[in-house]
Amino acid sequence: MLTRRTLMKLMAASVPAMRVPGAFIAQTAQAAQAAQGQMRMPAIAPGPFAGTRASLAAYRVPEWFRDAKFGIWAHWGPQSAPEYGDWYARNMYMEGSDQYKYHLEKYGPQSKVGFKDVIQTWKAERFDPDQLMRRYKKAGAKYFMSMGVHHDNFDLWNSKHTRWNAVNMGPKKDIVGMFRQAALKHGLRFGVSDHLWISYKWFAVSHGSDKMGAHAGVPYDGADSKNADLYHDIKAIPAKLTWDEADISEAWKQRWFLRIKDLVDQYQPDLLYSDGHIPFEAWGLSLVAHLYNTNAQRNGGRVDAVYTSKRREDSATGTCVFDVERGVVESIWPAPWQTDTCVGHWHYDKRARYKPPKTVIDMLVDIVSRNGNLMLNFPLMSSGVLDPDEEKILDAITAWMGVNSEAIYATRPWKIYGTGPSTETTAADAKFNEKNRKDLTAEDLRFTTKGRTLYAFSMGWPQQPLVIQPLATTGPHGVGKITSVELLGHGGPLAFTHDQAGLTIQVPAGPSPSEHAVAFKVTGALGA
Repeated sequence: MLTRRTLMKLMAASVPAMRVPGAFIAQTAQAAQAAQGQMRMPAIAPGPFAGTRASLAAYRVPEWFRDAKFGIWAHWGPQSAPEYGDWYARNMYMEGSDQYKYHLEKYGPQSKVGFKDVIQTWKAERFDPDQLMRRYKKAGAKYFMSMGVHHDNFDLWNSKHTRWNAVNMGPKKDIVGMFRQAALKHGLRFGVSDHLWISYKWFAVSHGSDKMGAHAGVPYDGADSKNADLYHDIKAIPAKLTWDEADISEAWKQRWFLRIKDLVDQYQPDLLYSDGHIPFEAWGLSLVAHLYNTNAQRNGGRVDAVYTSKRREDSATGTCVFDVERGVVESIWPAPWQTDTCVGHWHYDKRARYKPPKTVIDMLVDIVSRNGNLMLNFPLMSSGVLDPDEEKILDAITAWMGVNSEAIYATRPWKIYGTGPSTETTAADAKFNEKNRKDLTAEDLRFTTKGRTLYAFSMGWPQQPLVIQPLATTGPHGVGKITSVELLGHGGPLAFTHDQAGLTIQVPAGPSPSEHAVAFKVTGALGA
C-alpha cells in the first residue's frame, strides 16, 4: 500500500523545490490506492480542505448564515403528487397504512401501479419559482432551500447518474435549477437538501407483497428487476428500518457520492442539508470537503458554504452546522445551528393542520435567542403552488417581520437566552421537541443583541408595567447604565426605571404594534 509518508518522500525526491498542498497529497494518495483496487474514492476539488475530520475541524460558519436567521424550504417532489403526506413512496407499500389504503383506492394494487407510476402524475403545472421567491423574500427569508433528492431516489435536477430525474420524467423540468435561478435573482442564498443516503434501506419495502387479501403473495413492482435502478437491488427486506449504515453496500455509497457531487457541481449551493449525519465516513467527509473547496474557488479562497448534520458530534469542532429536526437545543449553542421544521407535514397533505402564526413566531424568536436559525418548510401542492392557509401564515410572518426584523437579523445571543416559565425545564425535558411545546406568553422573555444594543422580546403583550429582572443593576449579568428604551413599531422613547429590582418599563396603552411577540430596544445595558 502506498502510504501518505511514502508518497510525500517520492514527490519530494522528484520535485524538491515544490510546496505540495496537503489536499493535493491526500487526493493523489486516494488515486494511488484506487489504482491498487483498495478504494473507489473519486478525486475532489483542490482547496483548503481534505476529506478528513482533522482537516474539516478548521471550518468556520460563514457570517451570512449567522446573520440570516430565517430561511424557507420547499419540501416538494413526486411524493407530493398524491397530496397525502410524507413518506408516501414507502408507506404505500406498508400494508394496512393510511397511504397504502389510499393508494389502493386511488391508483390500484401496488403490484401493478407502483411509485414509478405515481412519478408520472407529478406535472408541476403551476410551478412559478419567481413568484414564490418574491413571496418568500417579502416574508423575510434570507435563504431558500430546494429539495434535491428525497429517500424516494428521484433526483430533482438534470442528473448525470440516473434516468429517474425531474428533467427526464414527471414534470420534465429542472426543479433545482429553476429554484436556484429565482433565488439568486431575488438576492436569496440558495440551498439544496440530500435525503438519498438512506434510500437503499428505506425503499426495501417496495420489494414485498401483500400478506392478506386478493393480492396476497403477488410481488410489488419494486421486485421487478427492470425497476432496480429506482427501487434498488435489495437482497432482503429488513424487519425494521434502522437509521444507520448497516447493510449498505460500498457500491451504493459510491453512487450516493457521485450523485450528490453532481448536484454540488451543477448548482453550486450555498447550503447543503443532510437528512441525518455526514454519511459513509470517508465518502461523506470527502463530499463535504468538495463542497467547501469548490465554494472557495468561487470566493477568492474564502469558504462561504454551509453543510448541516443532525449528529451533534459532527459539528463539535468546526466541520459543519448542527441541525435539529422539529426541535430546539436546550440552551445557547456555542456555534450557529439550525432548526428545520414545517408548517404542517413535510410533503403536502390535504389532511394537514398547520401551525398557527403565533407558534411559528414563538419558535423563530426562541431559536434566534439561542444562536440558531429557523428554516421553515411550506410544502407545495402537487401543482407547485401554496394553498390559501399557507398564504395566510406567510402574510402573518411578513407583517411581524415588518416591525420586528431589526431584533432578528444579524443579531447575536446575550448571556442568557431568556427568562420565564418556559425556561424552567428539568434535565429530562430540556431537549424538548415540537410536540411538547406550549405557546409562549407575556411572562416569557427572550433576548438578542446587535452591537451595543440589547433587544428584549416579550412573547405576548405585557401587563403594565413590564419588569425585566435579569437587567437589574446588581444582578449577575453585568448590566450597564440603561439610557433609553423603545418599543419597535411604537415610535418614541418609553418611560422606565432601572434599579436593583430590574428594568421596569411603562408599557404604552395598546394596541400592540405587532401581533404576538413584541420587542423592546434597550440602549446602554451592554455598555457605552
